[in-house]
Amino acid sequence: MQSALARPVSCEGVGLHSGAPVRMTLAPAPAGTGIVFERTDRAGGRIAAVYDRVVDTRLGTTIENTHGVRVSTIEHLMSAFAGLGIDNAVVELSAGEVPIMDGSAAPFVRMIEAAGVATLGVPRRALRVLRPVTLRDGEKLAVLTPAEESVVECEISFASSAIGRQHLQFSGGAAAYIELVAGARTFGFAHEIAHLRKAGLALGGSLENAVVVDGDSIVNPEGLRSSNEFVRHKVLDAIGDLALAGGPILGRFRSVRGGHDLNNRILRTLFANPSAFEWVDLDGTASRAVPAGLGHELPARAAAAAFA
Repeated sequence: MQSALARPVSCEGVGLHSGAPVRMTLAPAPAGTGIVFERTDRAGGRIAAVYDRVVDTRLGTTIENTHGVRVSTIEHLMSAFAGLGIDNAVVELSAGEVPIMDGSAAPFVRMIEAAGVATLGVPRRALRVLRPVTLRDGEKLAVLTPAEESVVECEISFASSAIGRQHLQFSGGAAAYIELVAGARTFGFAHEIAHLRKAGLALGGSLENAVVVDGDSIVNPEGLRSSNEFVRHKVLDAIGDLALAGGPILGRFRSVRGGHDLNNRILRTLFANPSAFEWVDLDGTASRAVPAGLGHELPARAAAAAFA
């Protein structure tokens, strides 16, 4: 059955890129709502968290509605919702960026746990991958293939020996997500900081909310939370970006040197190929109907096929 938060819960923080202070409230929502962001500082500030609302994937995932209102850096919160199986929520924000907190999804997991989870009397829908979908961009690769469960596999490779080549496959439930994925922090490189800030990015970044790599060394005095924290964070990001499908994906996602851009593009490619997917109730019943509230967000071709 679908789930939602049992009660509202709030936090305050700063945006990673804007550096602006922001107050965020995670609020309950009825079945069929999905995840919706609400800018309380802007008129017309409601934005559905779905893949075709994504307008920017530079160092994060940004969504925008038809009024031109944006919310950025949504991926860690979306990852926490997906990792804990939350289907419906309204995210109220006093500014245009989700607070970065400690750079991982762990603070959002704690917020969800504090709010409690309500089970709703409506079947949960999942997106089943029926045929392989592949994207290549130079050395980068993203693939979705059929599977009986949700599997996310990421491989990264960096010249710095502090990272090197790392690989992780994840297919666990909420407990495994909390243990293995949620606490992995975002990361960046010391030599890029000045350039990013000149471009108006990473203005709220610090050693309190990111792992910083300088050459072959980790700048953070506390070091890493795990030896493969970097690839764990890539899995965290992928889970959050893929949640913009509008429901859990029954399929295997494989990423090689990927990121937010490829994560979003693989969803757009999937939905552009109606024969490559179907919506199912998690009891195994197939349906071409999309979850309530999502149909208007699909590209015309995919939406038409979904309702056929």
